This record gives sequence, C-alpha cells and structure tokens, in this order.
Amino acid sequence: MTDDVFAPLRTPLCDLLGCDVPILLAGMGGVARWELAAAVAAAGGYPTLGMVRESPELIESEVAALRAATDRSFAVNIIPAATKPDLLDAQIGRCLEIGVGAFSFFWDVVPQAVERVKAAGCLVLHQVGTVQAAREAEAAGADVLIAQGIEAGGHVHGRIGAFALAADLLREARVPVVIAGGIVDGAGLAAALAMGAAGVSCGTAFIATEESFAHPYHKGRIVETGAADTVLTDVFVLNWPAGAAVRVIGNSVTEALQGNYLGHDPDALPREPIARDGDVARLRFSTDSPMRTTTGDLEAMAIYAGQGVGGIRDIVPAGTRLRRMAEEASALLARFAQAGTRNG
Repeated sequence: MTDDVFAPLRTPLCDLLGCDVPILLAGMGGVARWELAAAVAAAGGYPTLGMVRESPELIESEVAALRAATDRSFAVNIIPAATKPDLLDAQIGRCLEIGVGAFSFFWDVVPQAVERVKAAGCLVLHQVGTVQAAREAEAAGADVLIAQGIEAGGHVHGRIGAFALAADLLREARVPVVIAGGIVDGAGLAAALAMGAAGVSCGTAFIATEESFAHPYHKGRIVETGAADTVLTDVFVLNWPAGAAVRVIGNSVTEALQGNYLGHDPDALPREPIARDGDVARLRFSTDSPMRTTTGDLEAMAIYAGQGVGGIRDIVPAGTRLRRMAEEASALLARFAQAGTRNG
C-alpha cells in the first residue's frame, strides 16, 4: 500500500498498534490461525490470533509460526470468562514467557487478567457489548475498546447495534474505540472513521478467505448467504457460559427451534457427537465451528456469520479482501472531503 492513497485511513490507532490501516482481524477461535494473521499483517492490517481455550503449547507454536512469517505486531485473543482458571493462568503465563506484546480479551471483564498483562507492559484490546462493560474494561486498564454490535457473527455480548454502541462509547471513553459487527467493506470502514472511531474489527469478511482455517463448507455458506439468513441463538452453547448467544447462518438445528432461539439451558442439552477433529469429538449444540480438519455432520455445526455476510460473494486471499476495503474506504472519504470543500 502507498501512504498517499491510504493516508485518509490512518488514525492514531495505527501508530499504537503498528499497522498501516485501521482494519483489525477479529480473534476468531480456531479460524484466525497464523496463516490468516500473517496475511492480514502483510496487507497492512492488525491481526489477532484466536486462541480461546487452546493449550499453551499450541499458542506457542502459532506465535512462532506467525513470527517466522512476519515481523509485524499482533495480539493474542483469549477469553477469561469462558476458560477454566488453571488453563487461563497457563495461557497468559506462556504468552508472557514468549514475549507476546498485546492481548485481546472478550466477554465479561475480568480485571485480574487485564491487570496482570498490563503489569507486564502489554497492550490490551477489550471487546465489549455494553457501555458498562466498556467502563469496566477501561477502568481495568484497557488501551483499546472494541464496540461489538448485535450484527456481529460468532459470540455476541450486547444487544444493540455496533454504531449505536460506538456512539455511546465515543462520548465518554478516553481510549480509542473500534467498531465490530456487520462491517465487511469499505463503506463500513469509511462510516466508522467518519463518526470518529479509530478503526474496525472484522471477522466474517476474513472467514471467507484462502488463508482462513475455517472449513471450505463454512466459507461456501458465507458466500451464498444474505443477512436475513443469520440467526441469533444460544442453542450453540456447550463449552461457554449459559446464555452466551451466537450469530450463525440458519441450519437444521436452528430450524428445529421453531423460532425459540434464546433461553436454552446447556445442562438440558444432550452431549451427542456429530463430528470430529482427529481424536476430538465435536458435539451437537457446542460452540465449535467446522475447521479444515473437521469431518462429520458439518451442516449441523455452528456456522458463524454476521449480518454483513451479504457483502461477501467470493473467497479470496485475505490481503485482497483487506485492500478492497481500504481502497473503497479511501475513495469514499476522499469524495466526502471534496464534497465538503465544495459546500464550504
């Protein structure tokens, strides 16, 4: 990318994170592995490795592979509220041992986790779904707030739109605010920057890329799906706290709910294996989505996608997706500026 073409996109967040454009790869568990992270970094974005509930050994190997592919900065995403305390302690400890410089947290704010990595000199990006969670995250020491709206794919913490939540946070937060939820193109990025946000965080846009670790079936469903085909439900809840809702593409599991998408008790759901990753069984109603390595009944698994999914119509390299977004946003912002000059 050339500085001249993409100068309208640069925000102070780029200097803080060490990226060229304020487009963040969401830390999608299983999907955002080193290949995807490296591709986003090479294109000028800011990558996050999705390491929720992964072993310290896998985290170390993924970080090593990413560092071998790029010298760009990155974050590691772990989720304290959805991880057993012993594993969480080991994850953070291993990250600090190998010199990870930034963490991305999500779901309920766990101040002890934020404070621990801040004490080690690390940056903290915290994704939130409510103003109260944002206040708690900032009070604990978060350096960046990611405002996630109800449009987002995967686990959804709040129940209001991304731009509405971001507007609230921009009025009171003292740290940069990034918008997440339904943003898959340059129009969304331009809108976020125009309202004063520091950047955007994208998940669905990067699932349907060549480097994504998602199964080809998942990528194909994204390409053929529209916004009206997504469903917010807490039926895919095994492995997460009760009530943890996710946005998925509708399938046989959600159709069987007959509109009763929320209010499911994980203790009342059967533990029925429907797929496998090697020796590991994947259960119906679990939060697991199909990876490259998954075999079995993929259709019945959680196929995550946000409401911006209708804007994704091909599977391309991640760098191509990011550059398309950046070029479109840059052109739009330039047009806004020209119109403002004429009207002035």
